[in-house]
Amino acid sequence: MEIIQVVGLGLIATVLILVVKEQKPLFAFLLAVATSVLIFLFLIGKIGNVISMLEDLAENSGVQIIYLKTVLKIIGIAYIAEMGAQIVRDAGQESIASKIELAGKVLILVLAVPIIGIIIETVLKLLPA
Repeated sequence: MEIIQVVGLGLIATVLILVVKEQKPLFAFLLAVATSVLIFLFLIGKIGNVISMLEDLAENSGVQIIYLKTVLKIIGIAYIAEMGAQIVRDAGQESIASKIELAGKVLILVLAVPIIGIIIETVLKLLPA
C-alpha cells in the first residue's frame, strides 16, 4: 500500500502549499519541488528492481543488453522530461515546459533511430527477394 503513502504525502503537501501560497509564493513553489523530488526518490528503489528484472529477462532470452538499455534510457527521458515540465508548469512557465517536452521528444527520437534501423533491416531480411 505504498500508493497510500505517496498520495498522503501529496495531499499534505498540497494543503501546506495552499496555506503558504498566499504569504510566501516562492516557499510554496519550493515545497512543491521538494515534494516532487521526495516522491521521485521514493520510486527510484522500485525502478531499480524493475530494471534488474528486465536485465535478467533480456539476458535469459538472448536479447542484446544494449537494446534493453536503450529502451530504458528512452523511458527515463520520458519520465524525467514529464516531471521537469510539470514542475516548470507549476511555476507558471508554460513556454519553458513546452520546450522541455520538445527536448525530451527529440532525445527519445535520437535514441530510437538505431533501434528503428535494426527493425527495418530485420523486416527486409524476412521479405522475399
